Amino acid sequence: MDELRPTDPARIGAHRLLGRLGAGGMGVVYLGRTDAGATAAIKVILPEYAGDEEFRTRFRREVEAARTVRSPWAVAVVGAETEGERPWLATAFVPGPSLAEAVARCGPLPARSVRVLGRLMSRALTAVHTAGLVHRDVKPGNVLLTVDGPRLIDFGIARAGDATALTATGLVVGTPGFLPPEQASGDGTPPGPASDVFSLGCLLAYAATGRPPFGSGAVDALLYRTVHDEPDLAGIHDTELRALVARCLAKDPADRPTARQLDEGIVEDVPRGSIDWLPEDVVQLIADRSAAMLALPGIEPTITEEAAPRGRRRFLALAAGGAVVAGGGASAAWRVLRDDPAGGTAGKSGERAWTIGVQADLSGPRKAAGRAQERGVRVAVERLNSRADRPFTLQVKALDDGGDPRRAARVAEEFTRDRDVLAVIGPTGDAEANAVLSAYDEAMLPLITVSSLAFAYAPRSRKSFFQAAPSYAVLTQPIITRLVLRPDVERLGVLLDRAGGQAAYMSGYATNLMTPSLTTGTTIPRVVPAGARDLGPVIADMLARKCDALYYAGDAAGAARAARALAATPFTGPRMAMHTVMGPEFIEAAGDAATGWEFTAPFTDASAPAAEEFTAAHRRRFGSAPAHWAAEGHDAAGLVIAALTAFPKRPARAALVARIAGSTYKGISRTYAFDEKQILVGDDACLYRVENGRYRFVGPAPKAGT
Repeated sequence: MDELRPTDPARIGAHRLLGRLGAGGMGVVYLGRTDAGATAAIKVILPEYAGDEEFRTRFRREVEAARTVRSPWAVAVVGAETEGERPWLATAFVPGPSLAEAVARCGPLPARSVRVLGRLMSRALTAVHTAGLVHRDVKPGNVLLTVDGPRLIDFGIARAGDATALTATGLVVGTPGFLPPEQASGDGTPPGPASDVFSLGCLLAYAATGRPPFGSGAVDALLYRTVHDEPDLAGIHDTELRALVARCLAKDPADRPTARQLDEGIVEDVPRGSIDWLPEDVVQLIADRSAAMLALPGIEPTITEEAAPRGRRRFLALAAGGAVVAGGGASAAWRVLRDDPAGGTAGKSGERAWTIGVQADLSGPRKAAGRAQERGVRVAVERLNSRADRPFTLQVKALDDGGDPRRAARVAEEFTRDRDVLAVIGPTGDAEANAVLSAYDEAMLPLITVSSLAFAYAPRSRKSFFQAAPSYAVLTQPIITRLVLRPDVERLGVLLDRAGGQAAYMSGYATNLMTPSLTTGTTIPRVVPAGARDLGPVIADMLARKCDALYYAGDAAGAARAARALAATPFTGPRMAMHTVMGPEFIEAAGDAATGWEFTAPFTDASAPAAEEFTAAHRRRFGSAPAHWAAEGHDAAGLVIAALTAFPKRPARAALVARIAGSTYKGISRTYAFDEKQILVGDDACLYRVENGRYRFVGPAPKAGT
């Protein structure tokens, strides 16, 4: 929910407005609440439509028809004004995520969930059609998931079935990908109840597979496929469900079942106040989204608690607004680590806090890096808050995503909803970053990562995302410089171990690809499957082909096996591994064979001259020297703080994004500046070598020409 704008009204009818839920081509949707505490979604029609007498006549008919829709699975109309200067329609507010969001964040639903969804949505459409309406925009974004079942929403473009004279011939109204062929063709065929059934079939296919049945892409191509191609139902493995969806997607409207027939034909029990029909991660998403109701101004909830199995079905009922928020599991997602004594208040009484968020893996596979970054941020914030001339006071809010992409998406939702949060440092890993980019982008909340190094993310605009670290591709340049640009090396062996996952693939692939481009050397690439135990034969093969140097891309366990296998040969040339190997496991498992292995890493060391002041501050705060990645967390916070000081008052998130994008900041690790894609400019890295059973910081990694 966005804040109200100065031009927005304070009240509409009996509703006090709390914020903006969205805006579309027809009007603006607000969240409002009556004096009695009932919340509603209120769509206010734009002036250009309100002044059109034909539109106003149609709107009046729709409101009258919508009032007669009686279904627990369709939102109810709770108020309307059809004669005023700005007509509006209010429906009950549902604080759950949309089906589109649930599938995008948690993946396709299991067959039983899809059948329940289909049965309840067919009942909602039966009520809509009985009222003489055609919804005309049945899509995943218009189905909300709640603790007691789904809800069909948005009658904003619904039309009374007998009002076709008011519909322009050839106008395509609806969402491509979920339109029936009779509308996709644009031949003027009026929509009917069968059109909604086709759209429901598309929606169920999306829920079951995670993609629309006619694909995506250019609108013209999508509409053509809808009219001429058969739907892609691959991935629907349940035979009965697949047949049901196929019936809904019949090209001829006469061949489709009615909504009532669909309800009667689905053999599946419907939930009766239970949420067990949905997977665990979707339940958590519903709980987190419902929890946002707690942040609404003026709510004074009456709290009751109800026990349920496995601790995940416990909910807190908000009697005042009829909302539901989760206990137990959701509270863990909100956990804020506030051990920073200087992070308390943010200024004068009544002022909103200025907060930097930290989204990190604090308990999962990369918890060491995540915790180090969090500590680095806290040191930067404490140093600011200790200044007598500080222009503002900051606080830190840290949330643990556990290195789990689905949990990361929920954490991102929590941060984007918290209007006090001006920027977020994180996430720790590539998968988590991929999972959250869209959420931060939609909120225009600056997101600065120092340890997600992918050189490609899922396609999206990335308007608010800053990759403040060299990618795996950029890190290959100092690797190649160190290994190949020397008189005794001509052939570089590249050992790609699939056990290292996508990061290893990107690093190994880039090294193999770029070596011939950056040097006169050649590569001897080899790939081993994940789980390969004996690397001796593949290393022997590489050495037999006159390999002069070796680069290993994989995990720590595989690197130790490679080191031991290499130590058993006469090979004395340079050897390196990707920085993700660095940790106690490699040295412990490789033993003496680890000696001499080198790494180029995107993080600096506590012993680096530039880190001296930071290291001292870290020791005072935490009683120990900073671990790897702490300085980078400190730098990211410093980058945000420097950008904030350029504003005379609290900035909007979008303004802060623009300021960071155009700034240059000298940190401990490197100088931070970004290109037009908001990717770090430069290839600064650090060189480490294993000596005497530990990782020794050597200094800056070599650059080409040095």
